Amino acid sequence: MSAHTPPVVDAQTWRDALADLRVREKAATRELDAIAAQRRRLPMVEMPDYTLIGADGPIRLADIFAGKSQLIVYNHMWTDGAEFQCGGCTSLTMQFTRLDFLDNYDARFVIVTNGPIEEALAYRARVGNKMEWYSSSESSFGADVDAAPGEGFAVNVFLRDGDSVYRTWHTNGRGTEQLSYTFSLMDLLPYGRREEWQDSPDGWPRTPTYSGWLDSPDIARLYGE
Repeated sequence: MSAHTPPVVDAQTWRDALADLRVREKAATRELDAIAAQRRRLPMVEMPDYTLIGADGPIRLADIFAGKSQLIVYNHMWTDGAEFQCGGCTSLTMQFTRLDFLDNYDARFVIVTNGPIEEALAYRARVGNKMEWYSSSESSFGADVDAAPGEGFAVNVFLRDGDSVYRTWHTNGRGTEQLSYTFSLMDLLPYGRREEWQDSPDGWPRTPTYSGWLDSPDIARLYGE
C-alpha cells in the first residue's frame, strides 16, 4: 500500500474517528439550515420592467416566470462569437437536466446570458444544455444583477407578484458551488478535489486548480447534440 494513504486502523477506531467528524458535519448542516432561514428573511428590491429575448423573440422578465412566482437565473459568462464559452459555467449548468421538480415549488430555473440569442441557442444545443436560455443583450439586465458583459457569472433569484418582479438573492464565485453535485461528490473522496489549494495531508495527490474540471469542448463531446 502506498505511504500516501489514510492510516489503517481497526473497525472501532475508525467508527470513533467517524463519530468525531459527524459532530462537525451535523453542526455544518444546522448552520446551513440557519443560513437558509436568514436567506428567507432577506428584504428584496423591485426590478425594472426588463425585456429579454427568448427563442420566440422579445419577452418581459415577468413572463419568463411562465406563470410561476419564483425564478432562479444562472447568469452565464459569455464572449460573443466564441465557439466555446466559459468552462466553469458550462460544467455547472450541464448538471441540471431534470428540473421538473421545481414545478411543485412554484419555481423555474433558466439561463440568461449577455450574448446574442442566436449564438446562445446554438451553444445550448452544442453542449447539450437542457433548460431554457434567454438573452439580455439588448437590455441592462446583466449589468444590473452583477453579471455585466465581459464580467463574471452569477446566480440571481427573483420573486414575482403579478407583473412586479423583485430580486431576493444573489451569489457568485464559489457561492455557486452549493448548486453543484459534482463538488459534493469530489469532496467525499479520500483525496478530495486534489487541487493545490486544498488542506490535505503531505504526499496526497495534488494537481493544478481547475485541471480536473471538464472544459466546454469535453462537455460538447460527451453531451452535445
